[in-house]
Amino acid sequence: MKQLLYRLCIEKTDDTKIQFLRYIFVGGTAAVVNIGSLFVLKECCHIYYLIANIIGFLLGLITNYLLSKALVFTKENTMGKIAEFASYAIIGVIGLGFDTFFVWLFTDMIALYYMVSKIISTFLVFIWNFVARKVMYMLLPKKEERGEA
Repeated sequence: MKQLLYRLCIEKTDDTKIQFLRYIFVGGTAAVVNIGSLFVLKECCHIYYLIANIIGFLLGLITNYLLSKALVFTKENTMGKIAEFASYAIIGVIGLGFDTFFVWLFTDMIALYYMVSKIISTFLVFIWNFVARKVMYMLLPKKEERGEA
């Protein structure tokens, strides 16, 4: 049992099923930061909901990056940290575009409460983020493939 928990939660892996399970945890944590920030910024600070959404998304993106590096996509690649975060952020910015569009669409066009719109959008963008990041990490050469330690 201990070995199974170690494999599922800690051991470095390229196994997509294990990575997806971990990404659910990471994505959930980032979603709490994202959605919580949106709510606090809109309700307590009275910031326009789309601006608050963008700020919350960026806070969630940073949370997602840090946790994903620690728990999901743990294999070292040949990119430097800045280039790696930049490529991660590009995927995130595309996700931000999707997220902002969906929140606007569901709130302004379909007349859903902005928090309901955000929850629906979060689920849609979650799939984009995982698939795009998995593909990105699959395409990057790993240090061990280049003979680096």
